[in-house]
Amino acid sequence: MEGTMSHLFTHPLPWYIAGPLIGLVVPALLLLGNKPFGVASNFRHLCAALAPCGIEFFSHDWKRLGGWNLAFLLGIFAGAVVASEVAPPLALTLSPHTTAALHQLGLHDLTGLTPHEVFAWASLFTLKGFVSIVIGGFLVGFGTAYAGGCTSGHAISGLADLQPASLLAVCGFFAGGLAGTYLILPIVLR
Repeated sequence: MEGTMSHLFTHPLPWYIAGPLIGLVVPALLLLGNKPFGVASNFRHLCAALAPCGIEFFSHDWKRLGGWNLAFLLGIFAGAVVASEVAPPLALTLSPHTTAALHQLGLHDLTGLTPHEVFAWASLFTLKGFVSIVIGGFLVGFGTAYAGGCTSGHAISGLADLQPASLLAVCGFFAGGLAGTYLILPIVLR
């Protein structure tokens, strides 16, 4: 049993197990009463529960609409805490081409899951860190509100429900990701 648990925390699930499990989320939510799926709505429900502030966007029955979503959000945080405390540090393996490209952009500390020159508390007070964390975070929040959901909601639930708006949103997410990677990041990181 111990060997199985350590293997679980040191190796990701293979695609042929993880993919079907993710795919089963949509039918499970449909069977549970046509519940929506996505992370962005969780933060809306959390704001409505804790600090509605009289803003119309947060004035909704979060208990009826978001009770299970808040449990999902709590599970994300609980899983992250358990993984960070129980799992051994993951050794991130990058291709030599990717490592060289990141070094050209001025990112040299690639020991964690994210480059420490950008994603660390001390980096928040640098131009690279501020743009990446604060402005990037604002743009992600604005984008999910404007698109009516996040990547998980549109790509998993919306596409499974054959919603044209979700297909358009997913295409926009990929186009934005490519533009950010090849056009914006080189400017910000140099």
